[in-house]
Amino acid sequence: MKPFGIQIDSKYFFLGLQKKLMPKIILSMLLCFGLSSCGFFAKETKNTSTGTGIDLPETAAINEKIAKNPKEASLYFKRGLILHELKKDSLALSDFQKAVNLDSTKAEYFSAVGDLLFEHKDVTGSIPWIQKAIFLNPDDPTAHLKMAKLFLFSEDYPKAFSEINVVLRTNVYNPEAYFLKGMCYKNMKDTAKAISSFQTSIQAEPRYVDAHMQLALIYDAKRDPIALKYFENAYKADSSSLEPLYGQVMFWQNQENYPEAKKVINRLVSIDRTYAKSYYNMGWMLLQEDSTEKAIRQFGIAIQEKPDYVEAYYNRGLCYEIQGNHAQAIEDYNQALTFNPDYEPSKSALQRIKNKK
Repeated sequence: MKPFGIQIDSKYFFLGLQKKLMPKIILSMLLCFGLSSCGFFAKETKNTSTGTGIDLPETAAINEKIAKNPKEASLYFKRGLILHELKKDSLALSDFQKAVNLDSTKAEYFSAVGDLLFEHKDVTGSIPWIQKAIFLNPDDPTAHLKMAKLFLFSEDYPKAFSEINVVLRTNVYNPEAYFLKGMCYKNMKDTAKAISSFQTSIQAEPRYVDAHMQLALIYDAKRDPIALKYFENAYKADSSSLEPLYGQVMFWQNQENYPEAKKVINRLVSIDRTYAKSYYNMGWMLLQEDSTEKAIRQFGIAIQEKPDYVEAYYNRGLCYEIQGNHAQAIEDYNQALTFNPDYEPSKSALQRIKNKK
């Protein structure tokens, strides 16, 4: 059956590695990078040197220590790590930079700043901090692996492997090093070596979610059912994310095995009734089965849970159009364009209805 509507791409997982040219950075620029170097710091929450600007239960104890010892760099570094775990990254960066200002001899302080900037896609800003960390400690594994990511980012695989091997010579069981090797091989289209590297990463750290996910995606592309096992392993390793289970939905859906896909969706709904993708995909499959009325209800629930769900508006509009309810279809197509003015499927649908009149 030729599918109707817009299906979400099965390669929906983002690991932050896109093709991009990297500019040369001069180390002397290091201290020129402040909070303004990355867009995600625009909404900065107040942070003070003594900790009174961070009113969080998790940081209360270390705030008191900082108040007593405001010149102790390690305290700011430790609090930064806590804040990063709490996803308070703008505050974490402020603490990491405070640690650097108080003690510029610790490689891990510079590495923490570079790592955080890189996580938020400020590649240019991250480089000098990581380079400084390596200068201070040539054996710093975090800094070398971050440099490997930068070379992977720019598709300079020989240099990426060089940085990875520095780490493996020190610690042959480092799971992230093998994971990055796998990403290099995957990008180089050497699937066999990629699989081997990801599997080695899992052997070193059985709960390495990203390695499980990469193996799942590789086998998913082959339509090999072993992908389901790796999706399941990823979910068991970190049940806070439902994306691995959604991967199972897409595995079955892409093979038009809707009964199995619906079983996984029912599982998703039992875990989290607010997960909008569950209803969207159920609606999409019902649309393929010509159950437009049931599909409309599912798309409606998806929109209720995610009011800016462009694809759900479009597909519900398509259901209405199939039913001949052009007025309601036009309303949904226009609503999709409200959230994404460049959404071509809705533009084409509106023109299609116009041509019918």
